[in-house]
Amino acid sequence: MEAITGTSIGVTIGITIILMGFCAMMTGQAVANTWRSISQLLPYAILLGFTDRFLVFALFGGDLLSLSGFIFDTVILFAIATISFRIVRVNKMLSQYPWLYERVSPFGYRSREGVK
Repeated sequence: MEAITGTSIGVTIGITIILMGFCAMMTGQAVANTWRSISQLLPYAILLGFTDRFLVFALFGGDLLSLSGFIFDTVILFAIATISFRIVRVNKMLSQYPWLYERVSPFGYRSREGVK
């Protein structure tokens, strides 16, 4: 695992998943709350990936220029941001338009029967 991430599993869990994962979750919520497109999450996830790589390097002596570590971290952060975005967007649609949509899952909604 250290060959892929460029650091230990503990640092990956602590910095990438917990600390930067919280930042990715808040980013996904902010993008969804302002009615922006989900495509805006990718540049934000890339910036969070750079920040994650720098923190791992500066605080724990990890590899700063680890391409596989950067890609691994960025994919995890993008997934967290996307899940957060989708949950907030579904809740927003259902709270603002309850007569038009109904929940089918935490990540999805559909048009109500008989609504045109």
